[in-house]
Amino acid sequence: MGKIKTKLIKRTARGLVKQGVNFNDKFEDNKTILGKSLPSKKIRNQVAGFLTRIKKEKQ
Repeated sequence: MGKIKTKLIKRTARGLVKQGVNFNDKFEDNKTILGKSLPSKKIRNQVAGFLTRIKKEKQ
């Protein structure tokens, strides 16, 4: 897998950040924060990974 993410993943992640949900720069923590709120494990992991990348870039 590469770094290219679909619009769905990017839109979901940015929407969660705008809502004020606090995420970390650790994948495992982000994955547990998302929990079962997303429809599938694959999408949850992709969103958590994208959020991790966003937080690392901001630092």
